[in-house]
Amino acid sequence: MSDDHTHVQEFFTARAADWDRRFPDDGPAFAAAVAELGLRPGDRVLDAGCGTGRALRPLRAAVGPSGTVLGADLTPAMLRAAVRAGRDREGRLLLADVAALPLRAGSLDAVFAAGLIAHLPDPAANLRELARVVRPGGVLALFHPIGRAALAARQGRRITPDDLRAEPNLRPLLAASGWRMTSYADEDTRFLALAVREG
Repeated sequence: MSDDHTHVQEFFTARAADWDRRFPDDGPAFAAAVAELGLRPGDRVLDAGCGTGRALRPLRAAVGPSGTVLGADLTPAMLRAAVRAGRDREGRLLLADVAALPLRAGSLDAVFAAGLIAHLPDPAANLRELARVVRPGGVLALFHPIGRAALAARQGRRITPDDLRAEPNLRPLLAASGWRMTSYADEDTRFLALAVREG
């Protein structure tokens, strides 16, 4: 977990230019996770912590031309990489912190968050902010294109019991933040937790 925004920005700024080349095969996993959100034409969706915008194309396909797609990220270099890749044509990019989104309460139908939760300085407060901008009954997808064990192995570490993405930890965290978990999958090929906005 990150202690501050400066660390997150430094981490991703250093990796932004090569991010897509480092993970060239993630597209199908992103598309499959977006499909599980159950978006409909005309829906309004945020890719929170959008990075280089790899989810924007499948999100746009799901909501169609009448829908709204936003991508918010804290790191300018990641947003510049999204523009270079042409992904800004799929949705509006915002330089924004998920701790204080420049969006009206209840203005979204869904939030997609790939790899975000491990970088949140205050996960409970940040998940509450995501809940604030989503209408009651709206959906949140917490996603990673590989599972917890595979990610830990890639990073040269082991999974510990306090891992935030472990179901016994994540379920109550979501519940305390205005979300009800509806499904949880942690496989080698992906991590995906879906939750519905309570209220």
